[in-house]
Amino acid sequence: MKALSDRDIVRDCLACGLPRPHLYLYEKCGCAIWKCASCGLGGADAASFDPAAFYTGDYFTGACSDGYADYPGAESVLRREFARTASFIAKQRAAGRLLDVGCAYGYFLQEARKYFEVAGIELAEEAAEHCRRAGLNVLSGTADKANMERLGTFDIITLLDVIEHLPAPHDTLSLCRRHLAPGGLLVLTTGDFASPLARIMGANWRLMTPPQHLWFFTRESLRRLSGSLGYTLESCSHPAKIVPGGLILFQLSRMLGVSRPMKPPGNGVGIPINLYDAMRVVLRRPAS
Repeated sequence: MKALSDRDIVRDCLACGLPRPHLYLYEKCGCAIWKCASCGLGGADAASFDPAAFYTGDYFTGACSDGYADYPGAESVLRREFARTASFIAKQRAAGRLLDVGCAYGYFLQEARKYFEVAGIELAEEAAEHCRRAGLNVLSGTADKANMERLGTFDIITLLDVIEHLPAPHDTLSLCRRHLAPGGLLVLTTGDFASPLARIMGANWRLMTPPQHLWFFTRESLRRLSGSLGYTLESCSHPAKIVPGGLILFQLSRMLGVSRPMKPPGNGVGIPINLYDAMRVVLRRPAS
């Protein structure tokens, strides 16, 4: 473990649930980035960040410095990838009710309803309205107590590239567990802060984008966090993804600090890629 310097501090760790030494790493986008010396969880100091003001229609159309270049324009590629995710989940649980937290334009729900009865929650109002126009049962807002009670109990809950955005992921995972049926699954995807690429790239890692991303998880930090809430970590893998070419160009231009087109070319082209810096984690609520 790196020795504490005069910039390192002891603070509460979200995953460990205890005060732990935290290493100061660097500043990115005006946010100090810290890392728990025990579990490896990274966090961004972004106390003034307002998710509701950030996650609007602009977030999905390239008008933000982070986010997506043209999410609706990449629907065909995104649905190919989401179909693979839905198939993976169906192999773990053949049927039942599924809730997608942070469902965006509902492309995953469209694929998942081939196997499950689906519902979603989405903060960006424009995206939530798009889902409802497509006939999906999607509530506006966050996965708070009121919305979860309206929706009831589920056999599967998904948070696909969502947990790193949440101001209070402990509270969200705790509430999700209460709305999972005994034996139910929670499937999440997020970056792997312990991956070789994340360690090599440091502040230039493609997923180091605070305050869009507030947390940078490791397998160990997710194991500790989920275990404290009564989940069992069943698997953690680094699957390849089919990524829109336009999103790759969008992220590269951001990382290089060069100007980028509002709608970069290649959005309809899916590129299989695996940098081994993103995890798919399956958690289970015990049956008893």
